Amino acid sequence: MTRVSDVFQKARDFERIPQLNAARAAGALPYFRVLEGPTLPVVHMEGADRIMLGSNNYLGLTGDERVKQGARDALERYGTGLTGSRFLNGTIGLHVELERELADWMGTEDALVFTTGHQANLGALGTILGPGDTVVADSGDHASILDGILLSQAKLRAFRHNRLDLFEKRLAAAERDGGGILVVVDGVYSMEGDVAPLPEIIEIAARHGARVMVDEAHALGVLGPRGAGASELFGVEDRVDLRMGTFSKSLASCGGVIAGSAEVIEYLRIASRPFIFTASAVPAAVGATLAAVRIARSPEGRELFARVLENAAYLRAGLIALGFQATGQSHLPDGTPIVTPVVPVTVGEDWKAVFLWKALYDAGVFVNVAIHPAVPPGGALLRTSVMATHDRPTLDRALEIFASAKRSFEAEHGPLPSAA
Repeated sequence: MTRVSDVFQKARDFERIPQLNAARAAGALPYFRVLEGPTLPVVHMEGADRIMLGSNNYLGLTGDERVKQGARDALERYGTGLTGSRFLNGTIGLHVELERELADWMGTEDALVFTTGHQANLGALGTILGPGDTVVADSGDHASILDGILLSQAKLRAFRHNRLDLFEKRLAAAERDGGGILVVVDGVYSMEGDVAPLPEIIEIAARHGARVMVDEAHALGVLGPRGAGASELFGVEDRVDLRMGTFSKSLASCGGVIAGSAEVIEYLRIASRPFIFTASAVPAAVGATLAAVRIARSPEGRELFARVLENAAYLRAGLIALGFQATGQSHLPDGTPIVTPVVPVTVGEDWKAVFLWKALYDAGVFVNVAIHPAVPPGGALLRTSVMATHDRPTLDRALEIFASAKRSFEAEHGPLPSAA
């Protein structure tokens, strides 16, 4: 008789489990830390105040009274949940308003709101693509993009992060595959903090007959004069076929959007399984998002965009002055540096990132840790990010803590990677 294996065995054999247990026993687990209040520049977390340098709340709007009122108003009008999908009973007037406003902001014919950002990529890619198509994607693309490609069963041809020479080779190979070709890149890469060179990518893609999709999750509400993302910053909005955005970063809520031509959005509206078979977001989330979009589109929004980028530049310069290897900066075609709210600090080995994180956490600064496989082996980093609402004294205090943590770490474990 054939022996049946236990499908749960992988849960016992997973290579990360011993590392997880060891880090937990040492009090050095950088994940699943418990917040005890709102995500503001200084948070209360596990019994202590800590400077928050690990949030995607780029415009600082999660604490804005207008955004909270938008959530309250939606809660009072529509209740706690919609108990059905957008396709059936889960669409409300706020969805229609939000989609209209997002399409106008992003300069597209139409837009479709999903319950989460992950589902937006999954729902778009898993529906538009098919087994006969090929996707050419940057190795730094978000996991939700890869999940959408897997769902579609399209062929994936990935190229090393921002390597345009390899990008063109993958496109040439994709032409030989037959079928449609879609290029998918992030506007701002969530771990690296740099941007895709969109003008060059679009030009090369056009030569090979490929469509282009840009994930603007970390760029929407940050880059460009209108805050409409990397596509706007580079002046290529009219040459990008499809754009994705999330509400859990600058827009202080939760959800996602796909924006593009009316025919593609209508197709997704009636054919995307992750859209059709997922319950609609709670009304409070939609109300909060709409309020945040309207702030971002107001004159105040431009002030917030400028402030978050000024804070990012200040933090980056301070970390470099302390000897840290703060990476991820990109440039416009004319050589102008592009600043994003994400300021990664390269540390090297996974264990170094974890112990440096703990030193910072214990001293009052929270940052994110990225270790393999989220980054290449030996490329572990601390991902710091800023908000428009951080003030200089808070950032200065954070830099003092970074300096102290670096001294104590290097005294015990040896040097960290240094600034170039």
